[in-house]
Amino acid sequence: MPRGRRPDGEQAMTGAARQARYRARHDVAAAPSPAHPPWRHGQVARRHRPSRPRRWRAAAAELVALQAEYVAWLDALPEATRDGATGEALQAIADLDLGEILAIEPPRGFGRD
Repeated sequence: MPRGRRPDGEQAMTGAARQARYRARHDVAAAPSPAHPPWRHGQVARRHRPSRPRRWRAAAAELVALQAEYVAWLDALPEATRDGATGEALQAIADLDLGEILAIEPPRGFGRD
């Protein structure tokens, strides 16, 4: 009784033909997408990444949004559980003054300040 996969054609594939088919199938899957060009030594890929100041402002805005969510969670927390670890952690987050973080304007660098 024969074992393995049935041949696609008249004859079974040779080892080299199987290897070529395998490489063709896996090279397509491993090819870099256009959004992520291949990196080269010493090359900085910035085309797909926002600038540091933009990332700073986005992170600060995310912190403010998260703080608002935690304040809402704290407000919805039953009074009996506010003295527990969860209530204390939520209160600590609610008490943070994120105004200082929002006021910081990071340097742009290389004399562009």
